[in-house]
Amino acid sequence: MATPTTTEEATKSGPAPFESWGRYPAYNATVLPMHWQGDYPGMLDGIHGGALAVGMGRSYGDVCLLKDGTLLQTTSMNRLLAFDPNSGVLTAEAGITLAQILDFAVPRGFFLPVSPGTKYVTLGGAIANDIHGKNHEAAGSFGNHVPQFELVRSNGNRMLCSSRENPDYYAATIGGMGLTGVITWAQLRLKPIVSRKIDYEGIQFHGIDEFLAIKKQYSHVEYTVAWVDCLSTGKNFARGIFMLGDHSKEPGELKISPKPKLVFPIEAPGFMLNKFSIAAFNTVFFHKQMKAHVKTVQDYEPFFYPLDAVQKWNRMYGKNGLVQFQFAIPWEHAKEGTIAILSEIAKSGLASFLAVLKTFGDVPSFGLMSFPLSGFMFALDFPIKEGVTFPLMQRLGDMTREFGGRLYSAKDACMTSDQFKAFYPQWERFARYKDPAITSSFWERVMGQEGDR
Repeated sequence: MATPTTTEEATKSGPAPFESWGRYPAYNATVLPMHWQGDYPGMLDGIHGGALAVGMGRSYGDVCLLKDGTLLQTTSMNRLLAFDPNSGVLTAEAGITLAQILDFAVPRGFFLPVSPGTKYVTLGGAIANDIHGKNHEAAGSFGNHVPQFELVRSNGNRMLCSSRENPDYYAATIGGMGLTGVITWAQLRLKPIVSRKIDYEGIQFHGIDEFLAIKKQYSHVEYTVAWVDCLSTGKNFARGIFMLGDHSKEPGELKISPKPKLVFPIEAPGFMLNKFSIAAFNTVFFHKQMKAHVKTVQDYEPFFYPLDAVQKWNRMYGKNGLVQFQFAIPWEHAKEGTIAILSEIAKSGLASFLAVLKTFGDVPSFGLMSFPLSGFMFALDFPIKEGVTFPLMQRLGDMTREFGGRLYSAKDACMTSDQFKAFYPQWERFARYKDPAITSSFWERVMGQEGDR
């Protein structure tokens, strides 16, 4: 994806492809770079079809896309503005990435309070999608650690938003998918660390009951996540590896991470990812531990960001791209719902080797439209196969609805209007705070007619 370097260049070149990480759907847009906090809303002059602020484009579906519209790319607006080492509160422009924050914070003995599976997302994007991590039960979601931010509206109003000042816009913007305006800067409360190291344990399990037993036994550990073999059947059904970690309390070296050197070289042919190749991968991955239970100390990079080590790894899904199915189901139906969904996936023959299971705690999110709810969270990546993938996504979405759960908008490319409105019944209240000049392909889709597919 080529990004114009100036507004004039962008205007002359016109619409061009802009991809989300899933590479589906494929839409053209005019990309205008934002360089300064005062650029918006002046950039709207002469724009037709709406606008949307975007960062790194790491959302998987169309929440960061606007078909034939204008994308205001914030990644040049990435300055550090202030830092208080006593409180750990950092103030930065919204286009700074979590990777850039870590480069500043780790050598000073601080870390992100909540981190997703990639550090290549912007601060503004992390707020807009209210990202979550492996420590939700202990820390809640990202917005819980954002004391305040500035929101600029298309009418020129500049609003300081916090739990006390403009609290309605504060709640609507956290998890609000970038639709309430443009975040120009934000504060983030970092957490202290004394080392880059993570005290790690990996435990093999067979089935959801064993997963739950391990989870209960290790409830004191801050970071927990599990990889699940979604193709296994019989006695191996829902086998996996439970991965646990805490920041090491032994003082150690604090330095900047090296830049990734590996790049996935080509667009893999579509036939490479099939149930046989993925089943083989899953078997190897499950048995990569020579013992059922291992303990070690490792750097935080492979623990938090294993996929970031390979740039453009989404190419392995081929030119058709991928979709992610990410659900949360409340405890009341978490076990039965997850087993039913895993069974449906295994029956379909559509495989995922990136299958992540973890639990959400009861720390309430600050965002009106935030995704987490107390219970199970499951995320799976699927290659797009004609006639197979989208019908399966429809069935799995309906099943999630039946079990009282919801899907994550930041990772979605398939949710219907009816599903979205059932998952997020507060959408009508949220719509009151939407900036009239801002929209997205996701919002247009879920506000449209059911049966877009």
